[in-house]
Formats: sequence, C-alpha cells, structure tokens
Amino acid sequence: MTDYDVLRVFCGPNGGYGNELGVVREGSVMPGRDERQAFAAKVGFSETVFVDDPERGVIDIYTPTLRLPFAGHPCVGAAWLLDVPELVTPAGVVGARQDGEFCWIEARAEWVPPRTLRRYGSAAEVDDLAVPPPGEWVYAWAWEDEPAGRIRARAFPGRGDGIDEDEATGAAALLLTDRLGRALNITQGAGSQILTAPQPGGWTEVGGRVHLER
Repeated sequence: MTDYDVLRVFCGPNGGYGNELGVVREGSVMPGRDERQAFAAKVGFSETVFVDDPERGVIDIYTPTLRLPFAGHPCVGAAWLLDVPELVTPAGVVGARQDGEFCWIEARAEWVPPRTLRRYGSAAEVDDLAVPPPGEWVYAWAWEDEPAGRIRARAFPGRGDGIDEDEATGAAALLLTDRLGRALNITQGAGSQILTAPQPGGWTEVGGRVHLER
C-alpha cells in the first residue's frame, strides 16, 4: 500500500469532527489517472489528494469515482500540510494562507462542480433530513442566526459511491457564500466548522481547522 497521510479538515472548535482527507505526498509513485482513481476508491475517503509538486503546490484530487478540477476541503487540507502560499489545480491557482488555528484558501465559485443549494426553514429541519436518493448533489442549509451569518448545513453528494453524506464541504460553502454575498460561519455534519468571506474580484475565502490524524 502506498504511504499516505490522513487529515481531518474543518474541525470543530474543540478539535473534533472534520472531514477526513487522504494525501499521497509522493504523487510520482502513482502517476497514472487510472491507478490514482483505483487508489482513491480503495481508501474510500470523500476525497484523496495526490501531490505532484510540493514546492509549487501542484495537486490532483479524486473522489472514489471521479477526478475533480477543484474541491474545498482537499485544498484547505493540502495547503495546511504543504504550508505553501498557493495551490495549482486543474481549475486554477488557489491562494492559501495560515492564520492562527485556521488555514484559508481563496478560490472562485465558477470552479465548483454543479450543486443544488436547498434552503430549509430551520436548522431542525436540516437535522431531521434523511439521505436523499442518488443522482443529485444537494447542499441542505438553513439560517441558525441570520444577522450573525450562522448557518446549519448538511451535504449529500448523491454519487452512489458509498459517501452518502459529506461531513464538511468547502466547495459548497464557497458557492453558498458567493450566492448570498456575505461572510458565513457554517456548522456542517456532526459538528464541523467552515468559515467563509467574499473577496474582491469574484474570489471567496474558505477557512477551517486542520488536524493530522496519521
């Protein structure tokens, strides 16, 4: 088995929760897309990152079933692990910075694959949702405290690949922030935290805590 790190990205204030991420630091040991895809399916994380150039921050991202040009929690995790000022993804160059306990990336909403942003009337409604049938990528959300920008969210990828619910999803949070046009403090899944902030020129920052699990 190829060596890889496991991170938890978008951890809660107490360091718990977060979405697991696999990172293969030596992408050269597995250069082919087919073998990368097979490895991502084998380890079974919602996303796995292959690092092709650690100094320049060149990365390649896979779910268990497909390659992604951009994804939020893999970029936040990789930026934290590599400690670089930017990441190079197929979608474009992602800005990155460390700020105390938070790692931030800066990206664009048009890089995010299609998502259905479905608003509910209350956080309790979001909490009570059952996993929808496969076929549609749904980001379910509701205001917890609208004046304060606090949101409750859950994410259902709908790919039929064994990942029924994503614990924390930076790309969908970015998309929601772009649509609402304001900074957000999102509690997603069982207890993960995602912070976002619109930036000039159509950019959006997404930040969170990252912990090295192994």
